[in-house]
Amino acid sequence: MRNPLSKEIVNIKPSGIRKFFDIASEMDDVISLGVGEPDFDTPWHIRDEGIYSLEKGRTFYTSNSGLNELRIEITKYLKRRFDLEYEYKSETIITVGGSEAIDIAMRAMLDPGDEVLIPQPSYVSYEPCCILAGGKPVIIELKAEHDFRLTKEQLELAITPKTKLLVLPFPNNPTGAIMEQADLEAVAEVVKAHDLFVLSDEIYAELTYVEGKGHVSIASLPGMKERTILINGFSKSHAMTGWRLGYACGPKEILEQMLKIHQFAIMCAPTNSQYAAVDALQNGDEDVALMREQYNARRRYLMHAFTQMGLECFEPFGAFYVFPSIQEFGMTSDEFATKLLMAEKVAVVPGSAFGLSGEGYIRISYAYSLENLKIALARVDKFITDLRNGKLRG
Repeated sequence: MRNPLSKEIVNIKPSGIRKFFDIASEMDDVISLGVGEPDFDTPWHIRDEGIYSLEKGRTFYTSNSGLNELRIEITKYLKRRFDLEYEYKSETIITVGGSEAIDIAMRAMLDPGDEVLIPQPSYVSYEPCCILAGGKPVIIELKAEHDFRLTKEQLELAITPKTKLLVLPFPNNPTGAIMEQADLEAVAEVVKAHDLFVLSDEIYAELTYVEGKGHVSIASLPGMKERTILINGFSKSHAMTGWRLGYACGPKEILEQMLKIHQFAIMCAPTNSQYAAVDALQNGDEDVALMREQYNARRRYLMHAFTQMGLECFEPFGAFYVFPSIQEFGMTSDEFATKLLMAEKVAVVPGSAFGLSGEGYIRISYAYSLENLKIALARVDKFITDLRNGKLRG
């Protein structure tokens, strides 16, 4: 029989994040710190609006671009929080999660052979989406000594005549790294000098912890709005992962082409999710602030715990992940995560799941209760103490 499968898709590896989650789900007494999903329930007033929309029979298709009411609220929110101005009708589209927005942006912008600069470690979808869109991923290895930030020097070295798009994945999953305004200004100058475009994934924008400073979007810098597709959504900020709702904002001519793909592949995002999101943006600022405060307390606890156990980890100021180094133990991150799971029943994600430059690290999510984090970190402490004392083979 003729091979029915695409060589391109067969050669793409499945997500490394889910591997340990699936193993852990079949074991007893496992504490999983592997999945980046808020442990908070979606706030009740948001759920109520979703329920009300169903009770009122709002089960119809919306326009392909999304509810006007939601797109209007998104533009108000971006102006209020990040000083960004978008026209809701032509510069905003509602998608099925931020992941769809990433996919259709690349498919709308890339021709075969176009190079896409992808800083890693980073979210697992960028590289496959680039390949599926016909692009060529070019990996920029983020360095711990730079706090896993992208520098203009690294960016300059990676650019070729074929470079078209830079993925800017900050605040970063898995490292928790952020880019402050000065960092972004340096990158923006390189982008403009080489006539590039930016896909700025800002799904963790509300989860930054630098005292006195909030998230800065590269799209807010002079000359960058017309070069940037901004990706965001409700999963992380409003604990709405299962509602599957995201959005993209950017230049009209790019969004028109993204909308074509969205029309043919998706039609529209879930209607009740869109109504719930309207309420989230109108009435959810206090919920976001409360969750951010609790994440920050967990972040500080983890950093203190790592110091106590002598585990090297740079201090992250974004998202809800820490990325400690396990290089001292002389094993791969996959080996370390497997042994930790089997010996102490704690599931983490190997850093290598986020690109080769993540090797030697593990990702720990603190989107879990402080009680669970304390139990899990006690087990991690015992595990690495046993490794250091030779009770476990490295």
